[in-house]
Amino acid sequence: MFLDDDDDIFGGSPQKKYFDIIFNANRNLVEDELTNNLRKIAALELLLEDMLGEEKDILQIVQNYIWENQEKIDQKTTNLFIEGMGNILTKNE
Repeated sequence: MFLDDDDDIFGGSPQKKYFDIIFNANRNLVEDELTNNLRKIAALELLLEDMLGEEKDILQIVQNYIWENQEKIDQKTTNLFIEGMGNILTKNE
């Protein structure tokens, strides 16, 4: 699970390392990464609204999906932490 902060291979979980990086990297790079993430979330929400109709409670649908697919969500979250670290570190060099 991605919340395991005692992972000896990486010296901490991807989540912990991600936060270490965003708190220490160039502020502009971090702002760009976080802005890109929020734009992706906005696009996904709008896509769901278009597909399901605005009258549906999109946030409730998402919460239900998270509840029913916790392992898949945890794995994807870990992958996104790693991807975000890579994005910031690549631009920070």
